[in-house]
Amino acid sequence: MNAKTHSGNLPPETKKVKVKVKQKEKQPAIVNRLACATLEGVDAKVIEVEATFTKGLPGFSVVGLASSDIQEAKERVKSALLTNEFVFPPLKITINLSPSDIKKNGTHFDLSLALLVALNKKAFEEEGLFVFGELGLDGRVKSSSLLFPLILSLKEQGLIERAIVPKEAITYLSHISGVDFIAVETLSEAIALLKKGEFKANIEQFSYDAKMFRVEGTPYYFEEKYESDFADVKGQMIAKRAAMLAAAGMHNFFMEGNPGCGKSMIAKRLKDILPPISETELLSIAKHQFLDGQTPDFKAIRPMRSPHHTATSASIFGGGSGQAKIGEVALANYGILFFDEIPHFSKNVLEAMREPLQDKKVHIARVNAKIEYAADIMFVAAQNPCPCGNLLSKSKSCRCSEVEIKRYQNRLSDPFLDRIDLFVVMQEVSSSDSRDVTSKAMHEAVMEAFKRQKARGQERLNGKLAEDEIERYCILSEEAGKILEGAIVKFGLSHRSIASIKKVGRTIADIHGNEKIEKKDILEALSYRRRR
Repeated sequence: MNAKTHSGNLPPETKKVKVKVKQKEKQPAIVNRLACATLEGVDAKVIEVEATFTKGLPGFSVVGLASSDIQEAKERVKSALLTNEFVFPPLKITINLSPSDIKKNGTHFDLSLALLVALNKKAFEEEGLFVFGELGLDGRVKSSSLLFPLILSLKEQGLIERAIVPKEAITYLSHISGVDFIAVETLSEAIALLKKGEFKANIEQFSYDAKMFRVEGTPYYFEEKYESDFADVKGQMIAKRAAMLAAAGMHNFFMEGNPGCGKSMIAKRLKDILPPISETELLSIAKHQFLDGQTPDFKAIRPMRSPHHTATSASIFGGGSGQAKIGEVALANYGILFFDEIPHFSKNVLEAMREPLQDKKVHIARVNAKIEYAADIMFVAAQNPCPCGNLLSKSKSCRCSEVEIKRYQNRLSDPFLDRIDLFVVMQEVSSSDSRDVTSKAMHEAVMEAFKRQKARGQERLNGKLAEDEIERYCILSEEAGKILEGAIVKFGLSHRSIASIKKVGRTIADIHGNEKIEKKDILEALSYRRRR
């Protein structure tokens, strides 16, 4: 038999009871974000700094192509938070710098990292709030040399409206208008600000300590300080006149003469009679000075750089191993670059100067990056007529052979010289020469010419006009036009030479107060043409 039998009493049938276990609601992970920036060449790129706190072995990591100075920031952040009585949670802290394909560098990321760690339990959404600052081990918020170039570049791109910054950086950051700065001295101050969510600017905009006038509503600043006066240069009336014209239109200027005739004296005094400067130009000059490691004084004085002829190509144009440094050409932006004894500069340097003189920019190509610096310069050069310097002397005999003189003068190529508007051959100084003009008088003439150029609606001064702008602003009278046409046929002038003559003629007309370039203006402009 297959039947199953049971011995004894059967247990009662048991009911299965379902026990409901109350599960904890899963809390969404808090991912806070703050905005910062890094420099890519000379332009700022917005970097989003975001942080997460996850279960796992406690640790602190920063990802997103962070350089060594940002990796070192972890130790500064830890120390600053611990000294401010912050207890690190037993969680894995991950901070991401996005976008991840851009290399980031700079100690100004410290403050944003510390704030995200300190506020790990509080969710906040502060879109458009930038945070900059280096941290001391005690929690003090310090400045960084990259802050000014970063914030100025962001402002020029229209990407920034408000920012938390170190209080010690306000002395120069306040020059940047249109940004609401919230200055903090310590990490605890910054934490309190984010907890409250109140972000009111506590810094007033800087006002420039310089004389100022407005043209078409735009302010232009200038100073009347003449450390060296043109009155000290005896004689050389033509050279001083050419120097004034060069300053009035920011024309490239070339002087040739015997040693001691006053070439360097004129070049040195040029910077005091240059045209007024706009706020945009002031900030651009300061940006380049910060990139060079200098602290700008924000005075309304255009820069002057005069590298020695032994200077390397990298020091003049920028470059070097690793990150490309800024060079002398870019540091002279909106000012003067002076080459004394120009034939002694290397051929490579002289030929490379053609690019910034033409394009007003310096391009530096590296394996990992291509950098472009603004270089809107007034180029001034001086040379002797021959290696010994006595070719034009009436009292000394020249010791050079014809071959040496030709080789010396052929150091400068025609394409390079074609980019210079004014050429002057200076005579020997005589005891009877007088002091005929002062820097103040020359500066006043430059200012009047400047006002006329801006009143016409020119964005750029005469020496920097583009081809279409030359046609628009450099209008010749009928008589002046005939003289120029005759000169083109007689001297075989190139297109670039014609443009230079027109630009110089426009500046002379502005000095004379003429609406059009008249006969007298074009004749004087032709007199400054290169003879060889």
